[in-house]
Formats: sequence, C-alpha cells, structure tokens
Amino acid sequence: REFLRAINQFAATLTEMFLSNSSFELQLWNNYFHLAVAFLTQDSLQLENFSQAKRNSILDKYGDMRAMIGASIRDMWYNLGHHKIEFIPGMVGPILEMTLVPELELRKSTIPIFFDMMLCEYQLTQSFSRFEDELLRRLDSEVEGGRGDEQYKQLFESILISCCRRHPELAKPGENFVALVTGLLERLLDYRAVMNDENKTYSMSCTVNLL
Repeated sequence: REFLRAINQFAATLTEMFLSNSSFELQLWNNYFHLAVAFLTQDSLQLENFSQAKRNSILDKYGDMRAMIGASIRDMWYNLGHHKIEFIPGMVGPILEMTLVPELELRKSTIPIFFDMMLCEYQLTQSFSRFEDELLRRLDSEVEGGRGDEQYKQLFESILISCCRRHPELAKPGENFVALVTGLLERLLDYRAVMNDENKTYSMSCTVNLL
C-alpha cells in the first residue's frame, strides 16, 4: 500500500512538472510505466493464487490494488498526448503483460490502450506495423510463459473490434489485425495445453497449426 501511494505521488509529479513540451522527460515517464507494471504484476498481488479466505482478507483490508494501479497507468498513458508515439513500440510489451493479468475489470479498462497505440502510429505513418510486430512477438513469449486464456482472447477481440469500427480509416486493417492476433492466440493456447500431452498426434497437429 505504501508503494502504491508512492507511485501515485510520482504520477502526480510527472503530470505536473514533466509533461509540457519544454519539460518533458522521456526517461522519467518510461521509468514510471515500467515501475507501475512491475508493481501490478508482482506475485504478492495475484489474488487468484491464494486461498479464498486469504483473498477475502486482502480484499477487505486493501481492495484489489491491481485495479487501482491499472487505472492510474491507463490515465497516465492518455495524459501523454502527442508524446505517446515515443513509447511505441517500447511500451507494447509492458502493457501486454498488464492486460494479461487475469482480473476482468483490469482487462476491460486497459485493453483499449492497444487501440490507442494503433491509432497513434496510424495517424503518423498510415500503418501500425511497428505496434503489430512487437505485439505478435511479445504475445508468443507471454503465452509460452503461462499467461493468457480464453477470456482474454474474447475480450481482446470484442474490445478492439468495437474500437476499430468507430474509426472508418482503421475498420478494415484493424479487423484484419484482430483476426491475426486472436488466431495466433488460439493456436498458442492450444499448443500450450498439449505440450505435455501423451497423444502425440494431437500434439503434432497443434504444432503444425501454430507454424
């Protein structure tokens, strides 16, 4: 809780003193995002890994601090304004790691950051290839590391499709991108599920699909 209070103090100071064009400090903002994501993803806050009694005790006393810091990270991202492009693709991986935390409200509030990254890059270059390449690269290692599930795939698809359809210039390329990511995610999850399966035929089939 003390760390959360300190991180929020850092956020307020960054917004107040290091955001304008004349005082913007890229490294400070970068440090903030990495610190906040590291806080959010630490083992001691992953309530789903605890017994129901311990989980209830923590929630009663502290609430779910992941949702609190996730909302702060989201707000700080949107505060960046035209500076956002300086964090693409560097922040794609940390944001992905955050959205993969299995907490529904956190996922709903932070997955839209991906669309904002797409839109930001597209408005400058007429494509979002840097964002896309980095997300696909990082998704592979994150799912192999045990993160991601069916709920995530469904949320990613529904949220980003909805965002893309509100922007005509991104509707088609955005839907193609979402289809690509959800297809990859589905195959990665299948592959992970059968890695230790004794049914070699099914395991080989998942490997071929993934390739």
